[in-house]
Amino acid sequence: MAGIGVGEVRGAIGRVASALSENRDHLTELDQAMGDGDLGITAGKMANALSAYAEQEPPEDVGTYVAQAGMAVNRAASSSLGTLLATALMRAGKEVRGKGEVSLEDLARMLSAAERGVQERGKAKPGDKTIIDVLHPAAQALAEAVAEGASQEDAAERTIRAAREGRDAVTPQRSKIGRAGWIGERTEGLVDPGCEAGVIILSAILDHPKESA
Repeated sequence: MAGIGVGEVRGAIGRVASALSENRDHLTELDQAMGDGDLGITAGKMANALSAYAEQEPPEDVGTYVAQAGMAVNRAASSSLGTLLATALMRAGKEVRGKGEVSLEDLARMLSAAERGVQERGKAKPGDKTIIDVLHPAAQALAEAVAEGASQEDAAERTIRAAREGRDAVTPQRSKIGRAGWIGERTEGLVDPGCEAGVIILSAILDHPKESA
């Protein structure tokens, strides 16, 4: 497989910006049902920051480029999801700093690093009904696909499928973290907005439709 360079990463950042912008109302509706309803505003801020960042001339170093995208998000959206996405990007970038191109194996390491960073920053773990329930299975699926020598397309499909299954697995459960945790049993059966945002972001990065089969 040919290496993934800054140009491809730049395209992925642009896709994430578009996906977040397109899904602002959807994320707002989910957040209103079990949070404070401002996730759509945060998504818009992140989208604008990433869109503006993608228009700038990128460095040749993939790791630096990804990490600086995290800093751009952090400056624009300091709310919970913004902070978590910023952390994920900065940890992912640090993992491959100095590389002009990254491999599928590098991407697996980046996603695992991002997930660890989000767990540490958000103080959540798998099963708490948060974005971790998307990132954790997705990172595992990508690592397994790489270990098995899967193609880039197959690895992407498996990663997104695991992310969606992770979101769906915790939907019947009660939220345990943050404002959603305050309303307890009323969150049972509701899609966690952070999980949905995670699926949207990963689908955009891996260039897959949000709800393809």
